Amino acid sequence: MKIISANLHSLADSKGVSQIEISRATKISPTTLNGYFKGTSLPGMGNIQKLADYFEVLKSQIDPRLNIKPDNIIPVTKTVKIPMLGEIACGDPILAEENIEEYINEPADDLPSGQLFYLRAKGNSMKPTIPDNSKVLIRLQEDVEDSEIAAVLLTDTNEATLKRIKRVNDVMFLMPDNPEFTPIIVDKSNPARILGKAIRYTSDL
Repeated sequence: MKIISANLHSLADSKGVSQIEISRATKISPTTLNGYFKGTSLPGMGNIQKLADYFEVLKSQIDPRLNIKPDNIIPVTKTVKIPMLGEIACGDPILAEENIEEYINEPADDLPSGQLFYLRAKGNSMKPTIPDNSKVLIRLQEDVEDSEIAAVLLTDTNEATLKRIKRVNDVMFLMPDNPEFTPIIVDKSNPARILGKAIRYTSDL
């Protein structure tokens, strides 16, 4: 309260105005305003805004508490544009412009290393792990460990799918997390290649 009082006195002196003039201009009652100037009462947000508008200053120049940032807010200093792939055209590279549907801005500090892109999950084969229509962040890499979820390109159809990888001998299985769906066998008759590892997903509410 003492700091607010000192700030108000300083602003009033610099503007050369009395409390009565401030009261008339801001519609704050003389008694209430006098409490702020004496440091015996705190102004609410509405009156702080009125005073800030009158003196043409920031609200924090009246009440410095308004300049304190909450501990749970992390400032975003830099963002990166991550491509969202749509239908995947034939040939390489996978991140060619014709494959990109849009770009999504992400905080740089929150991203893993490597080349990244997004795929949109379609269908329910990976429920409950990945809901339908989720945006899944993928790190570009040619292989993943068994049991990890990968973005896989089915080369005959140029369709990208998200599945959990399982290998038995020389055969690779694309495993759905939803037991209602059957695994896809990757072999010479159904070729596929891993595009990258699924890192995380986000869903719109």
